[in-house]
Amino acid sequence: MLLVIDVGNSNIVLGIYAGTKLKKDWRVGTDKYRTVDEYAMLINDLFSLSGLGFADLSDVIISCVVPPLQDILGKLCRQYLQLTPYLVGPGMKTGMPIQYDNPREVGADRIVNAVAAYEQYRGALIVVDFGTATTFDVISAEGSYQGGAIAPGIGISAEALFDRASKLPRVEFSRPAQIIGKNTVNSMQAGIFFGYVGLVEGIVGRMKKELSETPKVIATGGLAGPIAAATDCIDQVEPFLTLEGLRILYQRNRG
Repeated sequence: MLLVIDVGNSNIVLGIYAGTKLKKDWRVGTDKYRTVDEYAMLINDLFSLSGLGFADLSDVIISCVVPPLQDILGKLCRQYLQLTPYLVGPGMKTGMPIQYDNPREVGADRIVNAVAAYEQYRGALIVVDFGTATTFDVISAEGSYQGGAIAPGIGISAEALFDRASKLPRVEFSRPAQIIGKNTVNSMQAGIFFGYVGLVEGIVGRMKKELSETPKVIATGGLAGPIAAATDCIDQVEPFLTLEGLRILYQRNRG
């Protein structure tokens, strides 16, 4: 079986594939101060709860945007799994031309998402990933990565509001019943939620105006579902897009 690991700034998502089928997935908090042994214990515990063991794995592929953790997880794979992981980065065959001033600047997660989305939809695309940052990535109908936009994530934006406005409480991120709030909590929820919907609609709309083709808009990430339900600009939600992209890249690069 194949272990795929997507390391983000806030969460690490792990998945187990048997062939092309995702058998199990987990999400844990990213902590760059955990040691190799601590991560090994954590992953072993998750495996045990699902009746799996390290011996069940045949290969590992890792996408990482937190540099210290790439070394830690690489060492974990070699020490505990006796496997050398595939690492998404320069030199890996993606099958996708990168039309960026410096292709090395494009985050590994953005390329993984783009590869997965194009493999599934085979047309012009905008991929919106709701993570610590919200990224918008454009793929041409011919399958080349065109570039995109990066905005502060919903969590970052909300935390900035709580931290800077002394009298405002920390509130749960949820869709309020109406845009005109009748109390402070509802007013904040309306501003955060619908403000972010407006951000997504604005960026996607402007991107479409710059393109000569009409793209399909795909959303992924933890908050993709609630945002997609509140706007017509998102065509499809793919919660496991990044894991699927890692599986595809593994298949393209295996020896």
